[in-house]
Amino acid sequence: QVQLVESGGGLVQAGGSLRLSCAASGGTFSVLSVNVMGWFRQAPGKEREFIAAITRSDGNTFYVDSVKGRFTISRDNAKNTVYLQMNSLKREDTAVYYCAAKAVGNPRDNYRYWGQGTQVTVSS
Repeated sequence: QVQLVESGGGLVQAGGSLRLSCAASGGTFSVLSVNVMGWFRQAPGKEREFIAAITRSDGNTFYVDSVKGRFTISRDNAKNTVYLQMNSLKREDTAVYYCAAKAVGNPRDNYRYWGQGTQVTVSS
């Protein structure tokens, strides 16, 4: 089993920045079995949506169009941590942000492991 713990959410004004972190734990073998880590978000009354993903092995990144150029996903393999740097935040970015992980496959869906979520609120 892999446990994911997000941090870094909070309240920020529109145009501001936040950096989310997601730390993976659960034993060396389990953590190393995870090669794809992603971020999703869910706004009130909306379905959860894919935001970004990164592969552990080669650092390939994937983004939804609505955050390209504003959000950056990165990883620190030594710390088993993935980050989501969010710049130029908009009110519509307000949501609960979830970290997710899996071994392989399409980086945009079907994740096995999920964090508990962290709230991001963007005020005008």
